[in-house]
Amino acid sequence: MTELSIIIVNWNTKQLLLDCLNSIFRNTKNLNYEVIVVDNGSTDGSRKWLRNLGLKGYRNIGEKPKSLYPYTPIPLKIIFNKKNLGFSKANNQGIKIAKGRYILLLNSDTKIMDNALKKLVDFAETKPNLGVVGPRLLNKDGSFQPSVGRFFTLPLAILWLISGDKFLYFSPARSVQVDWVAGAAFLINRQVPEKVGLLDENFFMYMEEVEWCWRIKKAGFQIWFYPGAEIYHLVRGSSPEGKQRAILWIYQGLIYFYEKHFAPWQLAMLKLALRIKAAIVWLVGVLIGNKYLKETYGKAFKMVR
Repeated sequence: MTELSIIIVNWNTKQLLLDCLNSIFRNTKNLNYEVIVVDNGSTDGSRKWLRNLGLKGYRNIGEKPKSLYPYTPIPLKIIFNKKNLGFSKANNQGIKIAKGRYILLLNSDTKIMDNALKKLVDFAETKPNLGVVGPRLLNKDGSFQPSVGRFFTLPLAILWLISGDKFLYFSPARSVQVDWVAGAAFLINRQVPEKVGLLDENFFMYMEEVEWCWRIKKAGFQIWFYPGAEIYHLVRGSSPEGKQRAILWIYQGLIYFYEKHFAPWQLAMLKLALRIKAAIVWLVGVLIGNKYLKETYGKAFKMVR
């Protein structure tokens, strides 16, 4: 049986995807795995390259193969979407055809090192009630990247709006149960989609893993962070539209999360806090002549109804 299905969603990140796949093939050993790439209507040459790769099915996918990494057939599945369907829907497409006992949602802007995927699977095997486990994520310079957090209850959501990520996201020193782990490298027991359901496709991108972890914990599964496996992650590298769209998607995702799981009065308070934050940052943008702040938070304010 396939031990691990690795699902990577690609949208105009050809070079990142190439580097990610090479890192998997070169640094994953003693693990029976398959790779599923879901392309969301890329226009950067990814689709042609993936078609050729799918026909060949080789481990060495560099532009200039090195004899050190001989051509070896791999189980590779590719799904081509005509347009960008979003992160949640594309991952769900991969999950539906995955054969592994465990399923890993992996960003294209990650790099695997030191057999990290085998370590994750081995850790998962020691936790009978495990639903999700995330590895330690590393920045490009090797520093720890905050990748776990607590659920965005109203006090914490307001704190986040005031202070930013630094007080809510962290990278623990040891293995520990947490509320949620980042979707950049997100390993699930295949019982999760069978018992809890798939990712909510109303989330286009961002916040979908938080909401999924909410449902997973409610169903009685455990969410773990395991620092014994380390993976490099280029933050928002797999989101080519940039920081503005990321902020707007986070606003949309947070509002929908509250609409789905919280009381109406809590949703109303959240929206008020979001409006105040957007208005303040927009005003700062006006005063200092920052076009990005004016445009981004002007759109964010209008979006919160």
